[in-house]
Amino acid sequence: MNALTRPLIQAFDGLQAFAESEPTRRRVGKALICYFLTALTLIELNSLGWLPDFLARYLSTNRFDAVAHTFTLVLVLEVVDLVFSLPKSTSRSVGKQFEILALILLRNAFKELNNLPFPVDITNHTDVLVRLATNGAGALAVFVLLGAYLHAQRCAPKHWAPDILQKFIAAKKLVALLVLGSFLCMGVYNGILIVRGEPHFDVFHDFYTVLVFTDILIVLIAQRYMPEFHAIFRNSGFALSTLFIRMALTTDTILSVIVGVGAMVFAVCLTYASNHFYSITAKPGLPCPLPPFPK
Repeated sequence: MNALTRPLIQAFDGLQAFAESEPTRRRVGKALICYFLTALTLIELNSLGWLPDFLARYLSTNRFDAVAHTFTLVLVLEVVDLVFSLPKSTSRSVGKQFEILALILLRNAFKELNNLPFPVDITNHTDVLVRLATNGAGALAVFVLLGAYLHAQRCAPKHWAPDILQKFIAAKKLVALLVLGSFLCMGVYNGILIVRGEPHFDVFHDFYTVLVFTDILIVLIAQRYMPEFHAIFRNSGFALSTLFIRMALTTDTILSVIVGVGAMVFAVCLTYASNHFYSITAKPGLPCPLPPFPK
């Protein structure tokens, strides 16, 4: 850490401490509740025609939009948590990426409600029900496999000497700052497009493209400190699982779920093989304790 990188790392540590503090989490939780209730109220008023025209044209009349928008904010919070998990273990940040995938699938399921009449009636809308159920089942499968992923982490190998580990973490904090900046820029630019009424993009889908390059960069940084084959293969495999997630977000519903769940299975198998056959910290015959799952 030199005079150029020290302020950046300190800035990252300060942001992380603020974002993960208990008061901040409580305020964010209250803000989400207020946002959901406010959005639901405004949409209801707009559907009744009680809002002025200058405000009504910017608001939806579909009550379920309040649910989708609130889930979008939850995803934003998860992405921020993901950025702060990058300097931690690679397996933990990958686990966070699969958490976000599960939430995206849930959000997609709720977004299907926009295609149903209000009150909900599935008559002549069985296609919507199929897509909703498929996304929900995919989210549940990823959720269950995350439990298996946690179980596979119980014997995670540790190869880093303390001084090398400190340098590696410092390098990943700089990468995480770049990722956070890119996410904020993407969100601001997308917001400008929405306000202008121009075609916009799905920030979360494109953000996973950034994560693909980020994971590859971290693989290259890790190789500088740990050039062993099994470490390179493990980290590269996790980067490949991120690529699978990105592909899952660009396909239709059924294929998206298949690819997403397949990526989760791949990550579980990779983790189990790496920790079972290449661990140097666990003693044969002794059970390994379960590590805390990433928050």
